[in-house]
Amino acid sequence: MSNKEIYSKTLTFSLRRLLMSLITLTLFVTLCWGGYTIMEKVNNKGLIGLGIGAALAIVAAIIISHFFAYALHSAQIAMITRAVTENELPDDVYHEGVRMVKERFTTVAAFYLVTGVIKGIFRQIGNLITSAGKSLGGNTGETIGSVISSIIQVLIAYLCDCCLGWVFYRKEISSARATCEGAVIFFKNGKTLLKNMGRIFGMGILSFLVIAGAFGGIAYLIFSRFDSAFTALANEIAEAGARAETTIPSFFLDSNNLALVAAGITGIIIWTFIHSTFVRPFVLTGVIRNYMEAGVKNIPSDSDFNILDSKSPKFAKLHREMA
Repeated sequence: MSNKEIYSKTLTFSLRRLLMSLITLTLFVTLCWGGYTIMEKVNNKGLIGLGIGAALAIVAAIIISHFFAYALHSAQIAMITRAVTENELPDDVYHEGVRMVKERFTTVAAFYLVTGVIKGIFRQIGNLITSAGKSLGGNTGETIGSVISSIIQVLIAYLCDCCLGWVFYRKEISSARATCEGAVIFFKNGKTLLKNMGRIFGMGILSFLVIAGAFGGIAYLIFSRFDSAFTALANEIAEAGARAETTIPSFFLDSNNLALVAAGITGIIIWTFIHSTFVRPFVLTGVIRNYMEAGVKNIPSDSDFNILDSKSPKFAKLHREMA
């Protein structure tokens, strides 16, 4: 199966996540608007109400993400992995993906235990690279290490997804051992897998410029028509600063600037939804294909695990627990 075929057949998971994200966004806007309106009418403290509404919305979003979105995301990874390793997908991709997730992770806690360990391992490897850069000498070495580490941090999300895909692929062994193998695969084949960087960063930057720029501009044209609302918000900010005896930068006291900031945030939010729904899955398909090909050709052995024991305490702990 080509990457395009896999992408189109597994897009159902992305579309379902998009629907969930839109519901979450609607909830966020509703709670923020409701909190602001109620507090403004009750005691003329709309800004406080806005904060309360935002806090409640964030809690709701975390709950939705923790208990529902994980299943869609991991099921999509399971199906992409199956497609690139078996060169086929079932007719009912959605239900088969959900079944594989339930089969591999009987509880939400089990899923987050594995993914938490995976993220921890790759973060520690990134920190190690930063330290190595610092050892090169002074501020120059630290800067080099920080830049490299920043790049690695961007890759971490993709590496975690690849490692999770390996956990699904190696279904005949424990998830703990599969997690160790998944981390070692990247470390052993780093040079080969880093060729994905061009695809990841290139498409990511392009989609941000096009999508965030376009929707941010549209949002600004709309927001600029509601000057009175942003003027009221600027006054609220000024009053809040006066009550707290804090000097608020003049930039945030200008209604036009607030509209510009709101438009920028709107553009970024919309980009996040569109990129994660339509762009990232396509990039991820190619990344997982390269990762799985490297792993299947050379499945890590017990002796390979020693490579990461000294580089990641989380990995070493998981390795010891397997013994």
